[in-house]
Amino acid sequence: MPAGAEPRRKLSTGPPESRTVGKSDRSRHAKGIPPRRPGTVEGVPVEIRRSARRTRSVSAYREGDRTIVLIPARMSEAEERRWVGVMLEKLAAKEKDKERRATRGDAELAERAGRLSDRYLDGRARPDSVRWVTNQNSRWGSCTPAEGSIRLSHRLQPMPEYVVDYVLLHELAHLLVPGHGPDFWRLLEAYPRTERARGYLEGVVAADRLPHLPDGDHPA
Repeated sequence: MPAGAEPRRKLSTGPPESRTVGKSDRSRHAKGIPPRRPGTVEGVPVEIRRSARRTRSVSAYREGDRTIVLIPARMSEAEERRWVGVMLEKLAAKEKDKERRATRGDAELAERAGRLSDRYLDGRARPDSVRWVTNQNSRWGSCTPAEGSIRLSHRLQPMPEYVVDYVLLHELAHLLVPGHGPDFWRLLEAYPRTERARGYLEGVVAADRLPHLPDGDHPA
């Protein structure tokens, strides 16, 4: 079931500004901009990037196992140290909050799966784990019967509840019937909104494939 990729998120203390990325240290030095300086802060790999275009704002984001901190070129060393510490704390707090919310969401999803199984599958589908994931870009959900695990794409979270229930029930049914033969679809006949949910998801897929209209253009 197609889904889209999630964009990288950036933590910033001010309005978005263009930044110098991809230029060699030689050209940066010629323009009076200090070179990028990798290092570590409390064991965390950090790379400082100074930009002459950046006048006030400081921002940071993760890049692999490193943290990239973007600061104004004219910032003093003392200000740099202070802002690196501030941004590391902000990123850590944001990631901890995201993990906490994900854990709470997974528990609620597991309870939801149990209710759906009891209501529509006579309680026969009992997964060992049910959770949201952010790495499913080509399907809405997945099931691994051998492990008893179910994964739902995070893109489903803002969608109507009946759509989420359908995808979850779809994956629960796979714990009982691996393929998509008549026996599988027979299990979903009890869910009254199967066709409506499938139509909703097909509409989302179709919309994602439509070309974007240029600014000022309107569909006929």
